[in-house]
Amino acid sequence: MDKFTFAIYFLHAQVLRDLGHPRRLMMLDHLHSGEKSVGELVEFLGLPEARVCRYLKDLRDQGIVTARRDGNTIFYSLADPRIVLACDLVHDFLADRMKDNRAFAGHFPRVRQLRAVKPASSVKETVEEIHMEGTHGFSS
Repeated sequence: MDKFTFAIYFLHAQVLRDLGHPRRLMMLDHLHSGEKSVGELVEFLGLPEARVCRYLKDLRDQGIVTARRDGNTIFYSLADPRIVLACDLVHDFLADRMKDNRAFAGHFPRVRQLRAVKPASSVKETVEEIHMEGTHGFSS
């Protein structure tokens, strides 16, 4: 494997690592409905502001969210709503596992799926469209 290929997988793993926390996924879900202030995210998550800011920094470092300052208030929004589509794919995978494994389903919390731009049933078609356009999920 060449260094460039490895670097792509490394970057992919970094994004997945930062998405690998339930609270960060909840933040993405909340931000999908529009820009939110740090205070709104603190209230929504019920966490200390310092922890929310740390999560936001990690997501901002990966280019998943962007920040905008208005006076003393910092607002965050999704840099690209396609990240929610990726999360929805994982959710669909888990939902399918639940259908096939009743023991697993008994331990899986009933939570609302992230709100993708398109309904979850068309997430696969959206990913195929992105692939056909040649972006392969990477933005320039």
